[in-house]
Amino acid sequence: MDHVLKEIIEKATSVRGTQFSMMIRNVLSIHQQERGKGVIGNSIVEEGLVRVKQGRKLILVGDLHGDLQSLALILQKSGFLDDLSSIIVFLGDYGDRGRESVEVYYVTLYLKMRYPDRIILMRGNHEGPDSMSFHPHDLPDQLLIKFGNTSQLIYTQLHSLFDLMYHSVIIQNSYLILHGGVPTNFKTVDDIAIANKTNMKTRHLEEILWNDPREMEGSQPSVRGYGNYFGKDVTERALKVVNTKALIRAHEVCDGFKVDHEGLVLTLFSCKTPYGNKDAAYLEINQDSYNFNAEELSRIVELI
Repeated sequence: MDHVLKEIIEKATSVRGTQFSMMIRNVLSIHQQERGKGVIGNSIVEEGLVRVKQGRKLILVGDLHGDLQSLALILQKSGFLDDLSSIIVFLGDYGDRGRESVEVYYVTLYLKMRYPDRIILMRGNHEGPDSMSFHPHDLPDQLLIKFGNTSQLIYTQLHSLFDLMYHSVIIQNSYLILHGGVPTNFKTVDDIAIANKTNMKTRHLEEILWNDPREMEGSQPSVRGYGNYFGKDVTERALKVVNTKALIRAHEVCDGFKVDHEGLVLTLFSCKTPYGNKDAAYLEINQDSYNFNAEELSRIVELI
């Protein structure tokens, strides 16, 4: 582990509540500015959607769930701290389940504060609105143990930040990136971009955060209690609407990655310890792989 990364990890384990609170405020301000200006570096922001142009190296990270060791390995192996041209897209679910949720949040927020134009923080179902409660949710307990009396303030601040995280990313003419899956009845890209504003009527945000692909036709309610299972026909229709080749998502437990819908959907899972997985994974995309389908992408997934 290089000294810069080691220093970040050490800060994550020793940070005080006042420092953590200040960092959240700084990242909140960065997200507000991004929304106001409509840009993150060279990428375009449209409400909850980020449009990324082809060309730069992208590092995609799935669920972390408090697995600080896997996050550190991803940062080390990908060379993100040394490669100033690369961008990391975190697909959400930073905390809960794992024992180092606070530390994982610290590292991801620190990276956003340090490299604002090179970090895209997406929203997972564990960063969802209060109307979508879930279990287990042990982040409040971990905050209390680490920060004591300031834990409630920090938890409230984090929820404010969750509302400003992006729920969708489109890589120009290549990939649609969501935490869970495609909404089953959306009609335009704008429907995805404003899903957080229309969810009470459309349930689009709920589906983006909670849906899972299945080998079936159409859709049916998920046993998770939120969202739906969706079939290949739903994926094909969605990819046509947004003009992309494949869906890249997270959300489902697997040994690093899996492919669904005959090469149209790639699932990334980037944590081990909460689940006892043999492998965790992340994905690097560059100019040579922007035209790959999900099956081809699975062959260049990086296992840790």
